[in-house]
Amino acid sequence: QVQLVESGGGLVQAGDSLRLSCAASGRTFSGTFSGYTLGWFRQLPGKDREFVASVRWSNGVTYYVDSVKERFTISRDSAQNTVYLEMNGLKPEDTAVYYCAAGRGVIVTSLNTEYSYWGQGTQVTVSS
Repeated sequence: QVQLVESGGGLVQAGDSLRLSCAASGRTFSGTFSGYTLGWFRQLPGKDREFVASVRWSNGVTYYVDSVKERFTISRDSAQNTVYLEMNGLKPEDTAVYYCAAGRGVIVTSLNTEYSYWGQGTQVTVSS
């Protein structure tokens, strides 16, 4: 069982920056998160959960949706079992609830069905 706790959301103006954090804990197969992929998704009311970014825990390889490339950066701190989403140049269309997710053996990192564990979400609101 893996627990994920997000933090760092808030209300900002267009062009501002925010850093989201996701602290991961719990028992994993090998005692570490090696073999896991950690991802960030976002969701607006009444809409599907959208992939934002992901990172392979073992080698740090990252993936992004096109709309956030050059603005968002995902990273992980293995010592702290924490994944971050640094968001720069925020736009009103980035407004959503952001969720952290973890999955073992994820192949297609943009599919939310690949992830077994989810955090409770953190609200990001960007005003124009």
